[in-house]
Amino acid sequence: MRRLAVIVWFLLVTGCGEEDRTPAMQVQVDQVMGGEPGSGFARAMAPRTFRFPVDHGPHTEYATEWWYLTGNLETERGRRFGYQFTLFRIGLQPEMPASDSEWRTGQLYMGHIAITDIAGGMHVSSERLARAALGLAGANANPLAVWLESWSLKGEGEPFPIHVQAEGDDFGLSLELESGNKPVILQGDGGLSRKSASPGNASYYYSLTRLPTRGTLRLGGASYRVSGDSWLDREWSSSALDSDQSGWDWFALQLADNRELMFYRLRDRDGRMHPFSRGSLVGADGGFRVLEPAELRLEPVRYWRAADGTRYPVEWRLHVPAEGLDLRVRAVLDDQLMEHTVRYWEGAVDVTGSHAGRGYLEMSGYSGSAARE
Repeated sequence: MRRLAVIVWFLLVTGCGEEDRTPAMQVQVDQVMGGEPGSGFARAMAPRTFRFPVDHGPHTEYATEWWYLTGNLETERGRRFGYQFTLFRIGLQPEMPASDSEWRTGQLYMGHIAITDIAGGMHVSSERLARAALGLAGANANPLAVWLESWSLKGEGEPFPIHVQAEGDDFGLSLELESGNKPVILQGDGGLSRKSASPGNASYYYSLTRLPTRGTLRLGGASYRVSGDSWLDREWSSSALDSDQSGWDWFALQLADNRELMFYRLRDRDGRMHPFSRGSLVGADGGFRVLEPAELRLEPVRYWRAADGTRYPVEWRLHVPAEGLDLRVRAVLDDQLMEHTVRYWEGAVDVTGSHAGRGYLEMSGYSGSAARE
């Protein structure tokens, strides 16, 4: 299976647990998110019943899983920061032979942390990788605990409050997230998020779209008391992208009227929106509905060019006529590129137009000749 072969190769040649590494060769998103029916892992085939708090924890029968936090925070004086903290679980094989060795494991963990300092015009990030052996990395459901060495996401209850702890060389986060008043949003068809017509090219996907957050952010030798809102995405699968898909553009927007909008624009190899793109709109009262591609127009307005020539759209128009939404989504800083084992753009955005707001945008799969035109 190509996805596993590439990841294992990286861990063998670079080692585990190292930080702030820019590999000589980077994995593209279609290599990580692709999968084959014969891999032996379970596949997301049909809607399922979600059970909490168990489903906040790991699903090791599936090949890939993540706990994905993004948020916009600010100090009492209004200095604003964006942050991302993600822990990925990557299955090497579905079943491990019995062994007394504490080194044997079928799981790898990868973590990313990033902070965007808007006033300072700075984006910093770090990566860690470790095998789930000797207690270096792992995940539990109840109480919720996901860790990668000293990086962690841990629940105190079922699971709130959630405590987040992570640091790079000269920056870090120590945050507490509360549950807020929005329910768990089961994305797609009751939590089954189909990415193509191919059976099993899907994930189980739920979101917590507005989590009150407070804590401490450390950057450049200074510490800041911050508060704001976070967004948690949980997703697991064994194969998501089809062979004709190259990546996605994912929008997670928290509007000032207390609504939230999520939309992922899957791209085909020609850069067009794939028909299995989907989203959701969460009302102020917690009610939500699915957004179909035909309901909206999503157009890049402005591009930023990375050092290698790859172009990323950093300003968009998002129009949902039936909901009276005509939004401009702008990166607060053009260069919020994550250049680690998996290369992608992820950063804080401002929302203007018919409604104001803030959020996060992720863009993956842009590297390559087609993105350098």
